[in-house]
Amino acid sequence: MTLNLSNIPSKEIMPGYFGKLVHSENMSIAFWEVQKDAKVPEHAHMNEQIMHVMEGDFEFTLDGETKVYHSGDIVIIAPHKKHSGKALTDCKLLDVFSPTREEYR
Repeated sequence: MTLNLSNIPSKEIMPGYFGKLVHSENMSIAFWEVQKDAKVPEHAHMNEQIMHVMEGDFEFTLDGETKVYHSGDIVIIAPHKKHSGKALTDCKLLDVFSPTREEYR
């Protein structure tokens, strides 16, 4: 299967988080455009997650520790670890989830 990001429709998954989502049998990739001040409430899930900050400044809390991440930073989030975030600027983020994030289909 071949896709082009420009042809994938964007979905607002939560307020201020617009994702272009790609799913395979065992993983999901989310290309996010995030509006300044948009928040992800604290949550955890069974998926392993890798987050890449492509553009902007993103405040992220993982297991109670808060840091600000910038363009080029990568965070690995183990399954079932509580995490939350807030866009300090408009951001572009890339999230990879394994296994597939079924609720994002």
